Amino acid sequence: MTQDMVTHPGDPFVGNLATPLNSSGFTKAFIRNLPAYRQGLSPSRRGLEIGMAHGYFLYGPLALLGPMRHADVAATVGIIGTVSFIMLMTIAMSLYGSVATALPQATVTTPEPPALDRDAWSELAGGFFIGGCGGAAFAYFLCQTPHLDLLQSLASGVWSS
Repeated sequence: MTQDMVTHPGDPFVGNLATPLNSSGFTKAFIRNLPAYRQGLSPSRRGLEIGMAHGYFLYGPLALLGPMRHADVAATVGIIGTVSFIMLMTIAMSLYGSVATALPQATVTTPEPPALDRDAWSELAGGFFIGGCGGAAFAYFLCQTPHLDLLQSLASGVWSS
């Protein structure tokens, strides 16, 4: 019965509580396979994967839901906004990496977080910027009208030339 309760795996004053949700095998496996926590990745590869996902998923809201969504230049404004936002996040990561002195602490879900020093944070930020710009460019390419029509026809099962 105690395994279904909220427990603390050590000092209860740290605030690292093990719940049935965050200490389940599925949750631990899922989080350990994210690029931020996956073992054996270089910092630049880690940043590249994280950046690609962020650039790809930020383009849609900025292009399709932004204030210029009904204008002819919505796609261009979306990619400019996405690259600008990626640039701001890269600057924030670089600043954090330059002042971070403590290594990341182990938690219930990540007992062995990757240790990043200043040089590793710099590599992570560089990879993040390149991946973010590439992910945004890929999303921009997919959302262009000829490609979008082709993808919609492929998805619906109707092939027309």
